[in-house]
Amino acid sequence: MAVTLIALLVMFCVVEAPSVQAQTFAGRALMARGINAPSEADAAAELTMDDFNTTLWATPASWAIVEFFANWCPACRNYKPHYEQVARLFNGRDAVHPGTVFMSKVDCALQVNTKLCDRFSVSHYPLLLWGPTSKFAFGSWEPKVDSGIEPIEDARTADRLLKWINKKIGKSYNLDDEKFENEELPTNASDPAEVARSIYDIEEATGNIFDIFLNKKRFNSDSRLSFIRFLQILVVHHPSKRCRIGSGEIIVNFDELWPSYPWLVDTKQAGRLPGKDAFRNLHICGKEVPRGYWIFCRGSKNDTRGFSCGLWLLFHSLSVRIEDGESMTTFTAICDFVHNFFICEECRQHFFKMCSSVKEPFKTRDDLVLWLWNAHNRVNERLRIEEAALGTGDRKFPKVIWPPKQLCASCWISSSKKHNSTHVDVVWNMTEVHQFLLNYYGQIIKFPSQDAAQQQITLEKQSYPGDDTAPSGAVSVPIGAAVAIAIASCGFGAVACIWRMQQKKRKFVKGSV
Repeated sequence: MAVTLIALLVMFCVVEAPSVQAQTFAGRALMARGINAPSEADAAAELTMDDFNTTLWATPASWAIVEFFANWCPACRNYKPHYEQVARLFNGRDAVHPGTVFMSKVDCALQVNTKLCDRFSVSHYPLLLWGPTSKFAFGSWEPKVDSGIEPIEDARTADRLLKWINKKIGKSYNLDDEKFENEELPTNASDPAEVARSIYDIEEATGNIFDIFLNKKRFNSDSRLSFIRFLQILVVHHPSKRCRIGSGEIIVNFDELWPSYPWLVDTKQAGRLPGKDAFRNLHICGKEVPRGYWIFCRGSKNDTRGFSCGLWLLFHSLSVRIEDGESMTTFTAICDFVHNFFICEECRQHFFKMCSSVKEPFKTRDDLVLWLWNAHNRVNERLRIEEAALGTGDRKFPKVIWPPKQLCASCWISSSKKHNSTHVDVVWNMTEVHQFLLNYYGQIIKFPSQDAAQQQITLEKQSYPGDDTAPSGAVSVPIGAAVAIAIASCGFGAVACIWRMQQKKRKFVKGSV
């Protein structure tokens, strides 16, 4: 009779949750035998009570599925291949449809997750819950209670689970979809919600910038100073709070990891980055970034958009956030960074040539905002011609004059096109262009759920005083770190002062480092 009962439970993929003591003992025994060790990394993110709230809060995905399982459960182990097959479509560097649904799981057999599983009324395994990511973060679920979270009733196979997801989000994804194939890419530049999600790509690009810095082959005092000055801009004006915090941490530790005095550097290591391994332990935008995939900047092909798109977004978002007195400093920081660290040689030289063409120093933020906008349009026009001749462009995201008339009709006074030419000459209303850029890169780009969801999460969190701290608009800095930042700022300030005096007499000279 007992054997028959167990067989039925496995067949229906439902196992009643045992007591906490039984869960803990079974979990320890299974881990000791190593039965559950995966042969390769799972696509579904395994969360615990310690990181559940913050991870679901920070994910760029709009929707989430959480599978509550037990590592000793035969039904759960049998279901895992189905869940993983769907998870690989949405999670990880090789995801086909990233940033859409966050696939996660919680092991209720671990004692650390007991309160978390109670919070979501887990009564059987596996239990799959669906809802907006913001509802899971600091939220809860009870049967027959409208919390914005609902159970997935029919998901016994990968096909059924994906069919359920497609119905919920209005898509037609398939299990055999391949990366950059059959992609339903939105015309996202005109969708405020999609533009807001570009904050995640700005974080991704910032993470890539730090990787480029770490992988640079040769260094000198100019490249060192260039990176410090760029970091100083990020600490104050990066649109992502966690990137501001991460950049500050790097600055605090910078002089210790890479001393500015030449006699403190081993002559055998001259030209190499000192403390590279220690630098790798620092995370410029937190441990969650980079993720390895693009959302707003995702092209229809593997070799289009991506990092270059994210880098331009970062530059534009910095330009609209600075003060008037910082315009020339920011301009020089961006130009020097590209000149010292950008990998594409041709792109680097073209950008540096545009920087060198500036004859008068910028006096206001508006000067930098409009110069960067004009420079971006010039780059797009050059690449549009080259890509058209070589057939290397992205047909779903062609290079266009920015902003297009559909986005800002008031920005266009008139336009004309020469016979047998694809080039369009536009007479711009510069006041309207400036206002559009401030709004597009300054007001719209932010974490989508940061405002409305923050109040909801605060209310939900009051019921769970032992949970993680919800994100806030303020940057909390420990006293020790604050003192270190102050000391480091004094040192960097002295260097910057000397540097600025030299810059008054300096002109950009074409060449390479």
